[in-house]
Amino acid sequence: MAGIKYWLWLRTLRGINNRACLQLLAHFGEAERVYYADPEEYLQVEGLNSRQRESLLDKEMSRAEEIAERCAQLDIRMLTIADAAYPDRLRAIPDAPCLLYSKGTWPDFDSEAAVALIGTRKATPYGIRIGEQLGYELAKGGAYIVSGLAAGGDAAGHRGALLAGKRTAAVLGGGIDVVYPRENAALYEDIVRNGVLISEYPPGTRPEGHHFLERNRIISGLSVAVIVVEAALRSGTMNTVHHAAEQGRDVYAVPGPVDGPCSQGCNRLLQEGAGAVTRGWDVLSDLQLRFPERIEAALFELPPSIGSAAARRESPREETPAEQPEAFDKKEELAYIEIKNSKDRFTDDQIQILLTLSQQPMIVDDIAEAAQIPVRRVLSALTVLEIDQLVTKERGNRYTLHAVVEP
Repeated sequence: MAGIKYWLWLRTLRGINNRACLQLLAHFGEAERVYYADPEEYLQVEGLNSRQRESLLDKEMSRAEEIAERCAQLDIRMLTIADAAYPDRLRAIPDAPCLLYSKGTWPDFDSEAAVALIGTRKATPYGIRIGEQLGYELAKGGAYIVSGLAAGGDAAGHRGALLAGKRTAAVLGGGIDVVYPRENAALYEDIVRNGVLISEYPPGTRPEGHHFLERNRIISGLSVAVIVVEAALRSGTMNTVHHAAEQGRDVYAVPGPVDGPCSQGCNRLLQEGAGAVTRGWDVLSDLQLRFPERIEAALFELPPSIGSAAARRESPREETPAEQPEAFDKKEELAYIEIKNSKDRFTDDQIQILLTLSQQPMIVDDIAEAAQIPVRRVLSALTVLEIDQLVTKERGNRYTLHAVVEP
């Protein structure tokens, strides 16, 4: 990678941010041509201001050489947007990072069922437990967990993946040689050995607030889906969701207490149509058709280090046609609901959905049409009914009734 010095020069010039770098690459094609361009050619690049054009006249290479030497000492890999190993799904996002630094084992992200599992730094015990549980279930089932190595929810997802014996990727808000927060030092080392650390900042860069907001686009950009475990309405976690929506990624959220500050963001996302997640299979089932060679519908138990014994449960496996009738015939195992005596228990929307659903899978749009209820309200009602175990979510976002309902 002889030309890497030109990329380092370009990305370390004062005033040349990532967007300016993309504009220059769009015009010149490669960093080396930017370096050797005549000053008059910089005038032809749209979007550059006078200070940026002036900065491009500085051809000093000492900073670039210093970074390259530091990376060699620390075994840090540099990857440019022009490299074949650079993920296509990341290259396609707005403001794709021109240069990445990594340490560990770089995966083929484009072939991975990569899932961003994120949550607030101020995670509750519930959020930590669910984050670790989902990280474990998703990784065990074939997903590749991506997060930000922040305290709280992010770290929980990474730990779950590592407990499953799988690799995980952490996108940092500072240089790869800067461990932050310090409490995650052991986790940092575990990910180097069993995954990859990623940053768009050179070694030695201290974590700053705006860096974490900038790195969020990379977390979602490397992934095909984003799961929010806990989040306040205004938070860095919700900033990642904004990027995910802009990038066309699927968004899921874990339901939480309606009066819980750390669940307000999740509950708002569910109201707006995000997929509800109570177990890893809720997401894995949606990914299986896209990544059949990766996703497995396996039975497994959670390790003792996750949650309490009462909270452990098995991830569902796919039922064979021979198994399904047996499950449906066991009426004594299903809840019995007499609607006329349950109106204080359920909302009008929930009642209408209970009367509409059957034990044959239905997609949300069909439920909304049959029940004459807007999709947004259908999703909200289904989330509550699923938590109460009266409705089951199947593959492909299909729902079945898990109760005997009498009008």
